[in-house]
Amino acid sequence: MTIDVAAVGLRLADGRSRAPAWRRLLRSHSGLVGILLTGIIAVAAAAAVLGLTPYDPIAQAPIDRLKGPSPTYWFGTDQFGRDVFSRSVAGVANSLTVAIVAVSLSAVIGTLAGLSAGFFGSRVRAPVLAVTNVLFAFPPLLLALALASAFARTWFTIAVAIAIVYIPIFVRVTRGPVLSLKESDFVKAARVLGFPTSRILLGHVLPNILPIVIVQVTLSLSWAVLTEASLSFLGLGTPPPAPSLGSMVLDAKALADLAWWTMAAPGAVIVTFVVGLNLLGDGLRDAFDPRSGDSG
Repeated sequence: MTIDVAAVGLRLADGRSRAPAWRRLLRSHSGLVGILLTGIIAVAAAAAVLGLTPYDPIAQAPIDRLKGPSPTYWFGTDQFGRDVFSRSVAGVANSLTVAIVAVSLSAVIGTLAGLSAGFFGSRVRAPVLAVTNVLFAFPPLLLALALASAFARTWFTIAVAIAIVYIPIFVRVTRGPVLSLKESDFVKAARVLGFPTSRILLGHVLPNILPIVIVQVTLSLSWAVLTEASLSFLGLGTPPPAPSLGSMVLDAKALADLAWWTMAAPGAVIVTFVVGLNLLGDGLRDAFDPRSGDSG
């Protein structure tokens, strides 16, 4: 799962911009919907971090167990009387924390590795591509399961496991553009002027592939959320008592016929989260595409 590099394009130094990327993003229908859905999720996560949920996500109230959605409990309660809405919001915050840390690690490591593999010779390229191909040989969820089960289960080890899975994607989406950019006139000019390699890479090549990296980060966030939810559903995600959307769906399996809301609520939140991030990624891809003309 990688982005279409050709669709994103490169902001070459001699390219003439037409409209700012943010303006093209706001003109994109998918981008606007993605911003709206992602904004709702971000506000919910912030509310959970600040302790602004209606009820304590882990507090039990047996007298209120399995109550349906109502003005008192917006998403109903679970088998322990815990507020499903508060737990869903807290689950969003936990999933987003894991996803942000995982994607940040994979983006930094993968982008630097992709820059090196594309710019330098076979001494650097061969080992980087060898490790990348080995990681690509495993199904992402299976590799994440193996890595997550190999270490003590904390939210950070889960994030590291997910990061390792997605590093090869960033290597692949950055290496191709770098191969083209290193033959461009402005890079050759920088070499003739005697600029150090680090300055050429970080000051000239990296800024021109940032649009690709930004789009890939957005898409990877949605995949990381799904991976964390899948690991939690399989019992290897964020450890209890911290709420997790995947573990909430797992706990609700036995209650699906009796209390449908216990599964519907976290499931709907996952769908909203992933769809919003994917639409935002599509909008960013269109905004950074140099072939997109001004509209309206």
